[in-house]
Amino acid sequence: MAITIAIDAHGGDTGVSVTVPAALSALASKPDLSIILVGQQDVLDSELDRHSNNYSDRLEVQHASQIVGMEESPSTALRGKKDSSMRIAINLVKDGRANACVSAGNTGALMATARFVLKTLSGIKRPAIITAIPTMHGHVHLLDLGANVDSSAEVLQQFGIMGSILVQSTEKITAPKVGLLNIGHEDVKGNETVKAAGELLKKSPINYVGFVEGDDIFTSDLDVIACDGFVGNVSLKTMEGLTQMISSILKEEFGKNIFTKISGLLAIPVIKALRSRFDNRRYNGATLLGLGGIVIKSHGSADIYAYTQAIHEAYREVQYQVIDEIEKVLAKTDFSNTEREQDIE
Repeated sequence: MAITIAIDAHGGDTGVSVTVPAALSALASKPDLSIILVGQQDVLDSELDRHSNNYSDRLEVQHASQIVGMEESPSTALRGKKDSSMRIAINLVKDGRANACVSAGNTGALMATARFVLKTLSGIKRPAIITAIPTMHGHVHLLDLGANVDSSAEVLQQFGIMGSILVQSTEKITAPKVGLLNIGHEDVKGNETVKAAGELLKKSPINYVGFVEGDDIFTSDLDVIACDGFVGNVSLKTMEGLTQMISSILKEEFGKNIFTKISGLLAIPVIKALRSRFDNRRYNGATLLGLGGIVIKSHGSADIYAYTQAIHEAYREVQYQVIDEIEKVLAKTDFSNTEREQDIE
């Protein structure tokens, strides 16, 4: 199966200096992959000239005259940047020229544009942002990470279902364990929305295991954890801050004196292993789940290695037909209280 991915080459903090070499790296590892780099033709041509390109038969440049800034509002990007690299990359998915889109651009603008162009899947009220994060047992997929700061019980139910199907499809887990993030494991804990969502998930065609607490994110053997975007985004940013703090403290402590420096040298193998296990770059590539096309959001400051992982995530979701699998389950699920919401340009 030939797979084509459109890349918003100017998106993110680093732009073409990362997206172009990452695209070439992905092409080198996937013989059946083709890539359309979307951006300013002269800039992309200049950057490609700096690299050894042996994949001209699988690499195309699509000109775009505009760029969406990292601080631009979603409405400005949606209404005023119709010829942006972001918009054109998403349009390529809608038009069938690409199977998926990858962008490191402004998250709000990407979600608003993708939702307007691709719409949501039938029965889905709101799309969510999902990604894998490292844990003691490997990793867990967490959603929503900020697309919806206030979610109804039905929306939380849909998050759990979509997350389960994504993991089942791409990781070939027969019955992914799905939990709902709460302030306790007991059925009486939490607000009314979360308790109602728990009841809906119990009736859903997935392996729902019940409420989970914040520490379960890292210590349990769950495959998916659902929550609203406010909680999910705070949790994610807390994890990132904690990781940075631990790294900083280790450097400070090992550098205090000659004895701690020697200890640091002895501990290098352990430190390297720890960094490898909790290297967020390995999990770069958050899916805008619930749309009528595959859109992957890379971290804005991703390096070449991390951006390549985002491309690989897009490739996997196309390869394993994630959207088709979600639609199959949705067709069998009753969302009687759910009406699809769409953005109006």
